[in-house]
Amino acid sequence: MNLEVFSSNSLLISFFLYLISFFGFVWSIVGKGSLTKAANHTERWNRIGFGFGLAAWLAHVTFFLTRWAAAGHIPTSNMFEFMTFLAMMIGFTMLAFYLYSRNAILGAFSTPLAAIIIAFASVFPRDVEPLIPALQSYWLKIHVTTAAFGESFFAIGFAAGLMYLLRTTDYSAKDARSARAKRWLEVVLSVVMSIIVFCVLVFSFKATGVTYIFQNADASKEAVYVLPPLVGPNPSELTLSEASPNSWNGVHVPLVQAPSFMKGKDAARKFNTVIWTTVITALVYGLLRLTVARRGLGAVLSRMTTGLDPEDLDELSYRTIAIGYPIFALGGLLFAMIWAKEAWGRFWDNDPKEVWAAIVFLFYTAYLHLRLSRGWLGAKSAWLTVIGFLIVMFTLVGVNLVISGLHSYAGV
Repeated sequence: MNLEVFSSNSLLISFFLYLISFFGFVWSIVGKGSLTKAANHTERWNRIGFGFGLAAWLAHVTFFLTRWAAAGHIPTSNMFEFMTFLAMMIGFTMLAFYLYSRNAILGAFSTPLAAIIIAFASVFPRDVEPLIPALQSYWLKIHVTTAAFGESFFAIGFAAGLMYLLRTTDYSAKDARSARAKRWLEVVLSVVMSIIVFCVLVFSFKATGVTYIFQNADASKEAVYVLPPLVGPNPSELTLSEASPNSWNGVHVPLVQAPSFMKGKDAARKFNTVIWTTVITALVYGLLRLTVARRGLGAVLSRMTTGLDPEDLDELSYRTIAIGYPIFALGGLLFAMIWAKEAWGRFWDNDPKEVWAAIVFLFYTAYLHLRLSRGWLGAKSAWLTVIGFLIVMFTLVGVNLVISGLHSYAGV
């Protein structure tokens, strides 16, 4: 077994161990027996959850080190490598804060977050490739790792903020304020669900081994679809290859062509992915609402937070953001600007990734200002941590994959 295969297997093991850790933490919360046994039950399953979480992180570190050895450079140069590194940092931060707080609910929300990010990363090409010239710098180690480390604290802050909102939202209340809070919580949880649905869709269709390839006349350009092409590229740009299936389960594909304003060989494919993900997420969400979550996903998850001190969750969320903020400022801005000066001869170029990194920094600056100077505690603070991490994820994923710029290579 070569290093690359061993590395991939280590990541797969890490993924499943994170999930087992998640179930351990969840069972410590919801599987209590009688009141006399509750304390022993919680302590025992907390240890199990932490043990599997630690094993998951060690397997994750093994993946990182062996891939580094196989590639000959630090594995943070593309979307697959960066997202798996971010998940590893989230795992580390979760373990550190669990040892600090001994709070099982933190593990119950953080371990699936790490697993989801690993699954999302695995959607992207994972072949070990040499560094492109733009990334052949020691600043790759400094800038990217520091930025990801800071973002891992934002992720834990997001988990703690979301737990606070679930804990404090009154699902029995009928007033307008409670209804609004429940509605927006459902939106956030649906976004998280859509990421899971996207990963399941891609892996499911990949398992069939069927792809749909659109090419231009001389085959110099092509767009490869893993999901069946409900929406195909504009025929003036690309047409379905003769070697590709022209139907899916008896349905002729593509059903429609992408609108004329969608330019570029990958625009239609991305639109097709959005349609698949949105439709299947809506179906899954509707099914859950009709069966196990009639009052909403938030109502189900809120039961896990019963007994938690909202003030502790609020303080935990704030502390993680306060630690991650200066780390991200160093990695995401200062070190990035120094590297930009060395690579491109200027500190700032209005590149989309630079702009959105600055937006992340300014948003968390506003968060700290509003909390410390204006007294924005509790629900207001929690919503800011949730919104902030959604901005972080858009910066990492949306900017790389949708908006073209100097950092576009990260989405390859």
